[in-house]
Amino acid sequence: MAQPQNQAAWITAPNKKPFDIQDAPYPSPGLGELVIKSAATAINPVDWQIQARDQGFLKYPFILGEDVAGVVVEVGPEVTRFSKGQRVLAYLDGLGTGNPAHSSFQLYVLAKEILTAEIPDSVAFEQAAVLPIALATSAAGLFQEDALNFPLPSAEEPKPTGKTVLVWGGASSVGATAIQLAVAAGLTVISTASSKNFELVKSLGVSEVYDYKSPSVIEDVVNAISGTDFAGVFDAISETSTFDAVRAILAKLESNVKVVTTSPYDRPTEQPGPKFVIAVTVAQDPHKHVAKAIWNDFVPKALENGRLKTKPNPEVVGKGLHDIQHAVDVLKEGVSAKKIVVNF
Repeated sequence: MAQPQNQAAWITAPNKKPFDIQDAPYPSPGLGELVIKSAATAINPVDWQIQARDQGFLKYPFILGEDVAGVVVEVGPEVTRFSKGQRVLAYLDGLGTGNPAHSSFQLYVLAKEILTAEIPDSVAFEQAAVLPIALATSAAGLFQEDALNFPLPSAEEPKPTGKTVLVWGGASSVGATAIQLAVAAGLTVISTASSKNFELVKSLGVSEVYDYKSPSVIEDVVNAISGTDFAGVFDAISETSTFDAVRAILAKLESNVKVVTTSPYDRPTEQPGPKFVIAVTVAQDPHKHVAKAIWNDFVPKALENGRLKTKPNPEVVGKGLHDIQHAVDVLKEGVSAKKIVVNF
């Protein structure tokens, strides 16, 4: 039987805009890989950042995109958890592998079993698409031994650890997922968000949430953490203003807990300093047990029983590859408490 025709939204040269909609090779699954027919993809800041300013590490032409939800159409050797026809979400690490087949702005994608999870029928594809890179980034920061090294999450009732973590930026995609994973790991979570997003953040299980725009936010967070077993910080925003806020909080608490950031820390600091986590590391040695705990053990059960919510909500801004550029532009303009998604 003839292979399906694949197409992709290619970036053909540094800073090239718009994406070029062209044919793409139909992927062939290797060891531990599967082919997914895309139903929805989400847009991430790295997508517009690469298109706006060449990062210097890509070989062009290339395909961007990290989040996909869809249906399994083919499995490779030694894939044991999936079969044709299953509904799944997957984090695609094309930026790490350099292989455009491992990217989501195309009709058929090549995913790794270790970074793929089944989704229940109750979860729509556009909802599922908001999660993958946020899961990978959050898991890397919260559970890897070289990061915060918290206990792995449970899809059932977690055992309380008695420890408290600060998640700065709880209404962001990564922040919302980090909160849920931390709660599922038995941690007490303090967070920040704009006041209009308090209800969203509270619905994810935080103990307290404070307005990051408030002039008293530093004191508010310090007072909330004081007297607890403070175990770390996950800065889901990781901009200059949040680095400064977290540093001020730690200074007032006289605390030396580990801080995780999602972009490089831009302030001089004494070693060991903040830990910059990259999503792809969660599927690499020595961290593969973390990926297994998330995609195999936690996500399918937690989506089914409601302990993992697909937050923030998706905002579908188009259908098909020709709308990828519009979606990237929408995200570049700025969004709050939502994830930009394109359906296929």
